[in-house]
Amino acid sequence: MTFSLHSTVHRRLVYKPTSARTHNNDAIQEFLAPHNIVRARLGLPPLKWSKKLASFALWWAGQRRRDCALVHSGSDYGENLFWGSGKDWKPSDAVATWAEERSYYDHKSNRCVKNRECLHYTKMVWKESLKVGCAQTVCENANTIISCNYYPHGNVIGQKPF
Repeated sequence: MTFSLHSTVHRRLVYKPTSARTHNNDAIQEFLAPHNIVRARLGLPPLKWSKKLASFALWWAGQRRRDCALVHSGSDYGENLFWGSGKDWKPSDAVATWAEERSYYDHKSNRCVKNRECLHYTKMVWKESLKVGCAQTVCENANTIISCNYYPHGNVIGQKPF
């Protein structure tokens, strides 16, 4: 399975999500590979899949199944959430969306560009984060939530991600 991230997010390719993604090897790689492509471009160590984090992500995505709201869990894990209209979203769509925030991150000042979001990107590329676990849920309203959790959490105030 090969992944590439482009500035344009490609959607609705051959991908059939279930109401809650199972974590077989193909599903794991659909989350893990695009994360590690982004990290490799910065010379960062690859993330390893964590069943514990994936179970937590699946649990939290399930908590959001009724309302599909982008509400963070409040755990001590790093957490990125993605919402998509409809059910034809792929894990790489979420990762590409977060990775696109790279253009809003100013490494020199270690800040997001004014009025722009970049913390999903910095969470993905946090050098000390070594584990990730993700899940995808189609909500009752037929929209999609994707949750990825990272350990250690990253985005520590005053520290640069890499």
